[in-house]
Amino acid sequence: MLVYLSITGIIVSIILLFFNGREFKSSIYLSIFFLTVSMYVINEYAAIYTKSVIFFAVVVTNLTFTSYLIGPMLFWYIRSILTDNHRLRKTDLLHFLPSLIFLAAAIPYIFTPWSYKTGLAYAMINDTESLATFKFTFLSEAFSNVTVYLSRPFLVMVYTLWSIGYLIRYLRGRSVGHVFTGQLFMIKWLFFLLGFTLLMVVAHLISVFNSFIHNSDVFFTINLLQILSAAGLIGLLLSPFFFPPILYGLPLFSDPVVKALPDVTPSVDSTTEPETTESKQKHNFESEYILLIENKTDKSMSELKPYLQPQLNIAKFSELLQIPAHHLGYYFREVKKQSFNDYCNECRVEYAKRLIQEGKTKDITLEAIGNLSGFSSRTTFYRAFKKAEGVSPSDFKY
Repeated sequence: MLVYLSITGIIVSIILLFFNGREFKSSIYLSIFFLTVSMYVINEYAAIYTKSVIFFAVVVTNLTFTSYLIGPMLFWYIRSILTDNHRLRKTDLLHFLPSLIFLAAAIPYIFTPWSYKTGLAYAMINDTESLATFKFTFLSEAFSNVTVYLSRPFLVMVYTLWSIGYLIRYLRGRSVGHVFTGQLFMIKWLFFLLGFTLLMVVAHLISVFNSFIHNSDVFFTINLLQILSAAGLIGLLLSPFFFPPILYGLPLFSDPVVKALPDVTPSVDSTTEPETTESKQKHNFESEYILLIENKTDKSMSELKPYLQPQLNIAKFSELLQIPAHHLGYYFREVKKQSFNDYCNECRVEYAKRLIQEGKTKDITLEAIGNLSGFSSRTTFYRAFKKAEGVSPSDFKY
């Protein structure tokens, strides 16, 4: 069962990375998180349950350093979702230290001859208790074996609690009125992710502790700890299949937008029967949030005219609306079926048409009108104008 679960985790990580890693950078952390969890499960299976000498020799200790990345990847995913900033800070490099330290400590074993590894694997498969006493790395010289083994789940638990605290602080700092239906959905996903992770790691941590301290066969018997650990792992690895909108990221909304732009909530006909609470709950993430983006985008372009700035790009527009750039990218790519630049050029062409129709060409040149409309060059102006209207600006003038 552990092998199938780890394969599921690897598949999830590949799906997230392949389909979303380029557009939604936060998915990279989530992808690596699922991959490292899966590799940890594979390592545990190889060390405790496998009867294959080759599998044991290939996996055990050689891949263990990746388990120290589980916690950092989880925290970086939570932080990047809540802040809409996937970039690592210089101080974040410190989180790689446990993994690098273990890798350095394991290098002597990693480069031991294959015959030595297979011989050791054969001996340990036939005597599982020797696994607790054999020193795979020189870390066991400085610390006890139990400390080394417990360090992995303990660090994951610390990072999980840290992430939960980060999420709670985020929620406390937000006004209830600014939480959208989609955001509530995302918060539900984050709590599921963190909850299953915490359940899995706490149960596993206690199991490892019991196996060393009490010399019990906790890993070879069906018990409450094993059931809880398995439930956490299953819930963790399968949860993305029940929360597909996680690929959109978490909507952000702040006071500056409310002040900068008038209310864009669609009006409701007074003759229309009010929606019930049940019907409101049926609104999905995409429909409501996409409608919000559409309304705010159109309102901004109409009233603030940011397209008159030649250097306007989706990042700057994102700052203006206080809507994550990758959400805007999804909206233009999947809903409007055009690039943000083409959308801006359409607005600029409409503005240039009004200037021409108002007779501004009597005082200034067409090139000047293009500049006033936000085009960075005469060539870009003429190309965009002809694409939109089918004729050049000079022909449209007459």
